[in-house]
Amino acid sequence: MLDRRSFLKLSAAGGGAVFLSGLYGAVNASPMVSDFYFVQLSDCHWGYRGDVNPEAQNTLRKAVASVNALEMRPDFIIFTGDLTHTTDDPKERRQRMATFKEIVAELNVKDVRFIPGEHDASLDAGVAFKEFFGPTYYSFDHKGVHFIAIDNVSDVGARIGDAQLQWLQQDLAAQSQDAKIIVFTHRPLFDLVPKWDWATRDGAKAIELLSAYSNVTVFYGHIHQEHHQMTGNIAHHAAKSLIFPLPAPGSQEKRTPLPWNPEQAFQGLGFREVEESLTDNKIIEFPVVKA
Repeated sequence: MLDRRSFLKLSAAGGGAVFLSGLYGAVNASPMVSDFYFVQLSDCHWGYRGDVNPEAQNTLRKAVASVNALEMRPDFIIFTGDLTHTTDDPKERRQRMATFKEIVAELNVKDVRFIPGEHDASLDAGVAFKEFFGPTYYSFDHKGVHFIAIDNVSDVGARIGDAQLQWLQQDLAAQSQDAKIIVFTHRPLFDLVPKWDWATRDGAKAIELLSAYSNVTVFYGHIHQEHHQMTGNIAHHAAKSLIFPLPAPGSQEKRTPLPWNPEQAFQGLGFREVEESLTDNKIIEFPVVKA
């Protein structure tokens, strides 16, 4: 049985998890021994075309190959939103989702889970996403940990909504106060940079519900970079993107993508491995190298 200090959290000294971020270099990581081990990928934006990633047709496939080359097979994989790049054309939206699904079907892991990003769901309230990937919010249990996927993108107003918050409250009610809980969402639940849409308008209500539990960790996407923040006793960790990096929170007026650097292709892109472990804990950044 793991105690609180051994479970996932963020502190000055590290925490109870190992976070490994990288796109292609991560295959050199040492094998990990853990009670569970999963991989988070985010913000693939399949269908994007533009100068900030001229390799957009290849990046997702390279990431799939990198995950398949990891020395230890993950228990499961979670994609935390923006699987596809937005389009006003419903037919094209579905075509992008179909192609994305074909590519990630090559992952050598049986349990692959998805939540939507606003690019996938905000224009049709998640209708197409549900056709291809199932519910936009749900929960499941794995090796003594309760996982909750929250949808804060299908509402065009960037809200979770009263109905889903009621579901969340009921879902949490079945958990003990010291239950180990991991939450997946796309947007940050807290106000990071609201003017950049880096916030959830009713996210404080979700945080209030979660704050009643002592062992909660949130993993999210949307901001296209690694970022760590505490809200009370809850640790929030953002994932890198698989398409292009965005500037540091609030560092400029607009959240324009960082330019592509041909000398360091794929710089700032990556995925995260998360391990529940009794070993020393640290954050490891792998160098991103051109394939």
